[in-house]
Amino acid sequence: MAEQRRPGASPPGFDPPEFQTESNPVSPRDGGGNVLSAPPRPRVPAGAGPAQGGPARPPAQQGAPEQRRPAGPSPFLERRPASPEQRRVAQAPTEQLSPVDRRPAPPVSSMEVTPLPGERRSAPAVPSIDMASVPMERRTAPPVPSMELTPVPAERRSAAPAGSAGPERRTGAGAGTGMRRALAPSEGGGGDAGAWRFWPAQPRSLADTGLTATMVEELILKAIFYAGEMRGMDIANRLKLPTSIIDDIIEGLRRQKYIDIRGGGGSGVGKSTMIYQLTTFATDTLRQILDRNRYNGPAPIPLQEWVEAVKKQSIRGNRITRHRMEDKFGDLIIRDYIFDGIGPAMNSGRAIFFYGPPGNGKTAICQGMVNCFEGEIFIPHAVLIDDFVVRIFDNILHKPVEEDSGSPSYDRRWIRCRRPLVVVGGELTLEMLDLVYSPEVKYYEAPFQMKATNGMLLIDDFGRQKVAPKDLLNRWIVPLESDVDMLTLHTGKKVQVPFDVFSAFSTNLDPSDLVDDAFLRRVRYKLEVQPPDEELFHQIFDVMCQKRGVPYDSEMVQYLIDAHYKPVNRRFAACQPRDLLDQMIDMARYQGVEPQLTEDLVDSAVRSYFVRFDKGR
Repeated sequence: MAEQRRPGASPPGFDPPEFQTESNPVSPRDGGGNVLSAPPRPRVPAGAGPAQGGPARPPAQQGAPEQRRPAGPSPFLERRPASPEQRRVAQAPTEQLSPVDRRPAPPVSSMEVTPLPGERRSAPAVPSIDMASVPMERRTAPPVPSMELTPVPAERRSAAPAGSAGPERRTGAGAGTGMRRALAPSEGGGGDAGAWRFWPAQPRSLADTGLTATMVEELILKAIFYAGEMRGMDIANRLKLPTSIIDDIIEGLRRQKYIDIRGGGGSGVGKSTMIYQLTTFATDTLRQILDRNRYNGPAPIPLQEWVEAVKKQSIRGNRITRHRMEDKFGDLIIRDYIFDGIGPAMNSGRAIFFYGPPGNGKTAICQGMVNCFEGEIFIPHAVLIDDFVVRIFDNILHKPVEEDSGSPSYDRRWIRCRRPLVVVGGELTLEMLDLVYSPEVKYYEAPFQMKATNGMLLIDDFGRQKVAPKDLLNRWIVPLESDVDMLTLHTGKKVQVPFDVFSAFSTNLDPSDLVDDAFLRRVRYKLEVQPPDEELFHQIFDVMCQKRGVPYDSEMVQYLIDAHYKPVNRRFAACQPRDLLDQMIDMARYQGVEPQLTEDLVDSAVRSYFVRFDKGR
């Protein structure tokens, strides 16, 4: 930094830049005594005379304007080019310069490189180093080749999901749609088919959502219309999209005069706390939007993204063992032959057909089977099919899991749930197996098998539906064979969706009257649920007494069998101990006594429970 001097003092030895000239310059050819025309002279040490071969520097002429330097450092000092004297000194041989002048010259602004003697152009030789003589702690790794890694934003440096064994990898079709697959260990039956599972990444931009700006604008306008007015953060929570994406869309709607700010919504600064309401300019546009569809909820997922997620969360190809199944059925007593029948069926993920007399736990077995499929799945709130919204998530059928405090973020348009169990009975019709379109709200409700995706679907009381069994079986033949289901839009267009469902059919009717060979060929596993014998009947009674808090008395149970079963050849059923015990408890409370197994209560319960209606009366 240059030394600051008072105004009017000229620093010694200061040569003005070449582009600074006097107001009336003299050309060098005129031979005048102007100092700018004098040839440069080398600098000499203090006390030395003028350099040989060069004229002495003339004193300043009287009357000439004095060259003054402004106070403080000049802004031109950092960028001025080298003076002719500096360039001459830089080119002079080293032996002709004094030790003071051997300092390197300042960099020249021009692109010309000063020629150096040949012996000075080569770099000094690097001495060879014997690595064996260098201590291990001082050995440094060779420099990494120029492969610069793209810096990862701080918000994306989150840890992998709980139990993950490696970093996230974006592969397949989901790489460009905001989907990712997180490495996870095998969890029960849900993850043994492969080490990868589906984990939806949080969208960073509108392109990551797979939706258009128009679709998001319509969802925002409908959300404000149904609520009257909303804060920015409430809109983002309704649509399950990041506030950064919502804020950009809201700003566009404001420029179009569709919405306006009514005021702040409490503490906080930013667009998320602002309260928005519709303007009169949005009336006609909103009417057209509501005529098309009135869906008001989380933003939908594109169909292709949902299809990829179903494949990664497939219920097929599990590895469920007998040891893992034993504690998944609660207080239900399961025989060995039932374990041996349902275990391979669950590993395959294919359909199974239960048959046998009523009341022996066919439905209860199916409800316990879904607990064997460990691992959690992601279910979307809604799916977008050809600009039509199809709602999939059902808060009755789907059971969300509690979020872990350390779990990474994910796309909130998905719900993290347990594998679902969807049970349909005699109310099932063919129309319920297709997309259900509501003309009032103008969007679709997914059918039962679509809501049971990546889970289990139980057709209970098969053969008692309003539709003929053969027609119902014909509807299931293609999905069971190809794992693909065909759905129909109200426009008549057919849509292909995955059929990744573990189907179970349960009936207490004669199978020969219900199914044919074509159906039996596609349902690979058939299992007859037999009634319990006398020993198993005692075990079930004991379990039910412990569950109801009633002291178990094996003599009273044997009295029940000897007095009310053997004389009339009555068949045992697995549900009878539970039903008879509940009636004994109700009668004991009515009589004001403590519930227990007595002959009077046993006889009263049997008379009320077993009733035979004669057709001749």
